[in-house]
Amino acid sequence: MKKVLIANRGEIAIRVIRACHDLGLQTVAVYSQADSEALHVLQADEAICIGEAPSQRSYLKIANILSACEITGADAVHPGYGFLSENAKFASICESCGLNFIGPSPASIALLGDKSQAKAVAKKAKCPVITGSDGIVADAQIGLKEAKKIGYPVFIKAVAGGGGKGIRIAYNPEEFARQFAAARTEAQVSFNNPEVYLEKMIVNPRHVEVQVIGDKHGNYVYLFERDCTIQRRRQKLIEEAPSPILSDSLRRKICEAAVSVVKAAGYYSAGTVEFLLDQDKNFYFMEVNTRIQVEHTITEELTGIDLVTEQIKIAQGAKLSFRQKDISMKGHIIQFRINAEDPSKNFAPCPGHLEYYISPGGPHVRVDSACYAGYRIPPNYDSMVAKLIVRGKDRKQAIAIAKRALREFHIGGVHTTIPFHLYMLNDRRFLENDYTITYIDQLIADGCNFTENKE
Repeated sequence: MKKVLIANRGEIAIRVIRACHDLGLQTVAVYSQADSEALHVLQADEAICIGEAPSQRSYLKIANILSACEITGADAVHPGYGFLSENAKFASICESCGLNFIGPSPASIALLGDKSQAKAVAKKAKCPVITGSDGIVADAQIGLKEAKKIGYPVFIKAVAGGGGKGIRIAYNPEEFARQFAAARTEAQVSFNNPEVYLEKMIVNPRHVEVQVIGDKHGNYVYLFERDCTIQRRRQKLIEEAPSPILSDSLRRKICEAAVSVVKAAGYYSAGTVEFLLDQDKNFYFMEVNTRIQVEHTITEELTGIDLVTEQIKIAQGAKLSFRQKDISMKGHIIQFRINAEDPSKNFAPCPGHLEYYISPGGPHVRVDSACYAGYRIPPNYDSMVAKLIVRGKDRKQAIAIAKRALREFHIGGVHTTIPFHLYMLNDRRFLENDYTITYIDQLIADGCNFTENKE
């Protein structure tokens, strides 16, 4: 491996470029016409335009990405997250073209990317799973019979889903057919696959995920968990590690369960196993993300392990350079997603020109961003401006540092989610760790606009 093409954009493209340069590898950035002045284009050794602004004509265009590899002589591809990162066909084509795909095998992506098959793998690994249909549900009539067996409320979920897309809830038989049709329609639009399955809805859960990593030689470790419960419409906003609700014994059980799942799937590279915890702290397998996560930064700060560098080394055939006993947690880490959205207007997207952009610094503060003063955030992609990651010796200190860092952000020209984060850092239920996955949606339903200062 000598030259890596990063088939992505934004802050994750920059993150991968940095890891490549640390390893002495050359880099190639790809960009759409809307991203010609993007920071990842400037930081890579080479850059090549792969199409028009819509992602279907650029970042999702496999032929264009492969052409860019051929033109530049790239011999490896890092997919980042989103776009083609969990596309088994893309990974397979890369391999058939002699390109080193920096991620898991196409077979693992296909297996774990199918939610019903992933659930079967978890069952085989003796990992607790949520009650649901036995595979794909062909039509609404069959679904009604399955839902009656499972018990309402039920989730109707896209088999190829991700990012909260293709999911609907049916609370009773009367609304099942409508929600079933809606889930299939969104799944077709989002993933070009309308197939869905059913799953019992865990009422008021917490969302906890475990970072795992394995090499091509059968070595696996877990790098502890991240609590991702603070989310809006299943889109994560605040993540932290360690989870404030896990005891040491429960942490070990859920982490070992995560490793058992990826072992059963023959998985290698970095990956994340996601779980739901019910009100009695029973945990249930939800899905596996076969890629680097947006929130991988939390685990890097918690453990001191560079996950992206490890991904690249594993793709090169290296063994893991550490064992489970070598990994420990250091302090408490919280990440805040700074998006170009207006929290006072139900998080309406606010793309546009950054008149000025000043990010925070100082001890225990990390900012991952692809923005700069004068940059124009395009309306075509994710609205992320930056990720703020803070460290404290404990949760209380991490929150104090976060308040300071959030106030040091100075961003002009667009609305951001910073007021929301400052609001949450003074919210009683957040501070007391008394919330579930529906908390933010309930605040919005109650009319909260996240602008008041509660100090």
